[in-house]
Amino acid sequence: MKKFDISVLSVAPLRQGEIMKQGIDSAVSLAKAVDKLGYKRIWFAEHHNHDAYASAATVLMVQHILANTQDIRVGSGGIMLPNHSPLVVAEQFGTLETLYPNRVDLGLGRAPGTDQKTADIIRRSNHNGVFFFEREIRDILRYVGNESVQEDVRAYPGIGTNVPVFVLGSSTDSAKIAANLGLPYAFGAQFSPHAIEEALTIYRENFQPSAYLQKPYVIACINVIAADSSEEATYIAASHLQVYIDIYTNNLSQLIPPTKNFLESLSQAELEILHHRLGYTIMGDEETVRREIIDFQQTYQVDELIVISSIYDLKKEIHSYEILKHVVDELFE
Repeated sequence: MKKFDISVLSVAPLRQGEIMKQGIDSAVSLAKAVDKLGYKRIWFAEHHNHDAYASAATVLMVQHILANTQDIRVGSGGIMLPNHSPLVVAEQFGTLETLYPNRVDLGLGRAPGTDQKTADIIRRSNHNGVFFFEREIRDILRYVGNESVQEDVRAYPGIGTNVPVFVLGSSTDSAKIAANLGLPYAFGAQFSPHAIEEALTIYRENFQPSAYLQKPYVIACINVIAADSSEEATYIAASHLQVYIDIYTNNLSQLIPPTKNFLESLSQAELEILHHRLGYTIMGDEETVRREIIDFQQTYQVDELIVISSIYDLKKEIHSYEILKHVVDELFE
């Protein structure tokens, strides 16, 4: 089985009743914990107009986490590029790389990260930005590149920082773009598992070696809920399952405390959402997690897993990451 690294994705979620500062503080606590555990990176996703997440100003979250951790790489997972000027993104992440050398990642996506009304306000007249995704990634690569590739408009700071750029996506279109550019590709199986096989095949078969990467590099994002027993994992997973019900009923809320017999409390329509719409999720005790991680890796042969764990109790969320790290370390001893 191909060896892989493990990392963390966060949206800086708020637990029920929390204020934004508490969500940010919890994100710092999580980042410090996974830094000590030896995770490779932690990324923060851009979301707008949701009181459930504290990661709207993603670049500020990245800076704050960098300032409060020691070794872990920190980045965006991702910056939704049509919402932003490529030059400004390059300046921001060039500044971060200047302040925190060799610890900054720039993951770029093209979804709005919000509802359509909010996207219209953010993007103003730039409604076609989504169609220029590949071109604007090339612009950023130039802005953070060396002197030899610069044009009249330049990023200060930015030039020569060579911030690592990742293409994020959950479709075959994003896979083609990552392959064309010769960049690492991060696939969002945590909410779009059905397209993963086709997308990774397209990326690998069409990959063009570049100055940034000589061979394909695949990151897959999945959900993992690990606990000391299967019963405990099933119980704490209620918060995670409610997130998906909320997404597909347009009722996004803060993380709820888990309840016993959660599945039995759901309507048929809610059960159908979980059956058809739940992202790739591994949940259970250590042995179950080990077995399903092996199954996943034998199927997809990824270079890195980036994991999100929507668990109400922060201590139990951190413990879930402890179990996962122990599992992966044992696989490759």
